[in-house]
Amino acid sequence: MAKKKEYSCVLVETDDEGITWITFNRPEKRNAMNPTLHVEMEQILFEHETDEDTKVIVITGAGNSWSAGMDLKQYFRETDQDPVARFRAVTAHRRWADMLTWSRKPSIAMVNGYCYGGAFTALAACDIVIAAENATFGLSEVNWGILPGGNVSKVFADMVSFRNALFYAMTGRTIDGRKAAEMGIATLAVPADKLRDETLAIARELMAKSPTVLAFTKQGIRAVRDMNMAQAFEYLGAKGMALRVADPEQTRARGMREFLDEKKFRPGFEPVKRPEGGK
Repeated sequence: MAKKKEYSCVLVETDDEGITWITFNRPEKRNAMNPTLHVEMEQILFEHETDEDTKVIVITGAGNSWSAGMDLKQYFRETDQDPVARFRAVTAHRRWADMLTWSRKPSIAMVNGYCYGGAFTALAACDIVIAAENATFGLSEVNWGILPGGNVSKVFADMVSFRNALFYAMTGRTIDGRKAAEMGIATLAVPADKLRDETLAIARELMAKSPTVLAFTKQGIRAVRDMNMAQAFEYLGAKGMALRVADPEQTRARGMREFLDEKKFRPGFEPVKRPEGGK
């Protein structure tokens, strides 16, 4: 049976398949992120990291937005003279983004509409980004007299080319879903009426794989981006050995046997089937 929980700014539902749908729920504010949302997201991700029913996390937004970035009034103006509140909001945001980045659970951003400014930090923390073709991305900070801070400039520059990072940050121009996929902001773009179906298909594809292998794979890809070749070689060697010990399903041994000995598995076309009762 599906499990639902509602917070002040977020809706959470884990369906019968094992997909946990996390919905930013401030549609009247285009899901702009306020301090309360950050605190709630930290709690939600902490709880679901060890939730056995959660196989894949999908993050989306209520209404016509994924998230319009930071709530300028609540996140900035109302905390300008309150260093305690500002510290709490900033650290909660950073902690939940880091938690999502390195989570053992695969995550998908299902971008259904506007995605602006501070929302890029959350977007970058998701492993896969599926965008509606009519979604709108942008950095409008330059028009407000501020710069894309809080690591927004960093994650945006990591996603796109140097020239595109400069151009879109300096002009504030918007980017639709198709262009976002071309630039590397999104993994792929689909018609809005196909967005949920495509997200479900990818979530189910991920759930067919060993969760331990999937976790080590995503963590490995993320880690080596900031390493040189020698460091990556050593890290991935150690990570691979750790995986062989950590994987309770012994996926590597089963895959080798089924591919080399039994000739019934084609790794280029499908994952090795998980054992009965595999979690």
